Amino acid sequence: MIEALLSSTTLVAISEMGDKTQLLALVLAARFRQPWPIIAGIFVATIFNHAAAGWVGNVLAGWLDPAWLQWGLATSLLLMAGWMLIPDKVDEAALPQAGKHGVFWTTTVAFFIAELGDKTQIATVLLAAKYAAWETWGLVAVVMGTTLGMLLANVPVVLIGQKAAKKLPLRLIHGLAAGLFLILAILTLLAPRSHFQLAPPSHAATPAVLQQGAMAQASVSACQLERQLYV
Repeated sequence: MIEALLSSTTLVAISEMGDKTQLLALVLAARFRQPWPIIAGIFVATIFNHAAAGWVGNVLAGWLDPAWLQWGLATSLLLMAGWMLIPDKVDEAALPQAGKHGVFWTTTVAFFIAELGDKTQIATVLLAAKYAAWETWGLVAVVMGTTLGMLLANVPVVLIGQKAAKKLPLRLIHGLAAGLFLILAILTLLAPRSHFQLAPPSHAATPAVLQQGAMAQASVSACQLERQLYV
């Protein structure tokens, strides 16, 4: 669980630097100048968005054969490495006004929509699929980690503002994020196939249990037949 939590936090925090949603957080902070409702909106939008993304990753891991899952994850992580090198933009004119809904709800809705299909959401799906063998705890660790990573990347931007954000070496950060995705893809390929084999539910009958049950049934039948012969 610690591995899933740390890798999810690190990967998403670095991937979020210069990402579309971080630019959105910067624009919202400059427009509304109310940091705490914006931060709360980012947290709520992220936790719901990434919980759904993590669930999708778990479902995909359950559907796919371990071999297909391993190769699919590695390929997707390689594609993510390339995607990280493409800069994002945000359309400020398309952003909603706070109006009667307030800054919190405006931020929550805008951030949730912006996160759909974004790099960090796709990364959450892949991480949840990668750690699906850990069942519920793997999903919890991934969602916690990706949400924490989003907050680590966006909260300073909301609090400090545009001047500090412009000083970030985004090209270097994007290269580092691409490198991390590349390393994760290589590790995925090198991992043993059993790492991607989901554990059966505790109530499910394994082949060994079924074999023992069949042997026990055969023994009972043999005893009953022996009693009938002696009667």
